[in-house]
Amino acid sequence: MSDLALAVDVGGTKVAAALVAADGTVVERRVRPTAVSPDPEAVWRPVTELVAEVLAAGTGQVVGVGVGSAGPIHVPEGSISPVNIPAWRRFPLLHRLAELVPGVPARLAGDGICAAAGEHWRGAGQDVDDLLGIVVSTGVGGGLIQGGRLVAGPSGNAGHIGHVVVDLDGVPCPCGGRGCVEAMSSGPSMVAWALRTGWQAPVPAPTGVDLAAAARAGDPYANEAFQRAGRALAAGIVSTAAICDLSRVVIGGGVSAAHDLLFPPLRAAITEYGRLAFLQGIEVTTASLGNSAGLVGAAALVLAPEAYAGRGVASLT
Repeated sequence: MSDLALAVDVGGTKVAAALVAADGTVVERRVRPTAVSPDPEAVWRPVTELVAEVLAAGTGQVVGVGVGSAGPIHVPEGSISPVNIPAWRRFPLLHRLAELVPGVPARLAGDGICAAAGEHWRGAGQDVDDLLGIVVSTGVGGGLIQGGRLVAGPSGNAGHIGHVVVDLDGVPCPCGGRGCVEAMSSGPSMVAWALRTGWQAPVPAPTGVDLAAAARAGDPYANEAFQRAGRALAAGIVSTAAICDLSRVVIGGGVSAAHDLLFPPLRAAITEYGRLAFLQGIEVTTASLGNSAGLVGAAALVLAPEAYAGRGVASLT
């Protein structure tokens, strides 16, 4: 009977749970939309059902629970306050999940941090020691690998590129700040900007998928939304690289599926902004693990703790 990790990935749009083997293989996976409710327990209830489904489907031995969540996270108490899940403010996610699988280690990190860990452990970052992983979806998250190890920082929120300020007079961000990468490059932010500037959406509640289709069809407002998002991401990447001296940037998340629209302006802007020699060799690539990167990284917290469960990862053992 093989050892497995129960991995949970909590985002503003969806929640996923999986059983992951020691080689990074996702054995069982289930996904549900994130519940929308002002009641924290109503948001929690589908998560318990999802975990029960995955555990019932598996045949191996669960040796730990790893969870990646939209943030901010609060490491000392193992709680979360996701910007895009208003009902959860200091919600004790780690303790609640640990109760579902008692007697094994349980660890929590930010979703962007888990995506970076997953891509470094078993994905597009395996051959580099200094990596920035980015998730571009309902929000924009990130995580850092330095010297071959996950760097989460004392609060557990290091590498959160979504809240690097790239426009001093920019629009308000869901975090309460202004001019953040997330306010320009997340799927909802891109859609909102395009609608404000003149895009005639084909449906009443358009998504990033609709925006990408419009851009590919030649709509100038939709196309500029991707241009603008790419430039904002590039500014955040160059700023991070100037501090952390990166070798590679791996980008995943739903919006990255439109990499044909996002990557050309992003790469051009990195070249424009990163003029110092050590900033000119940054390799930018898509996440090879796709939408499983966060789950694989959450599993790494318990299956490869020597590299991925250091300071800034909340832990119950």
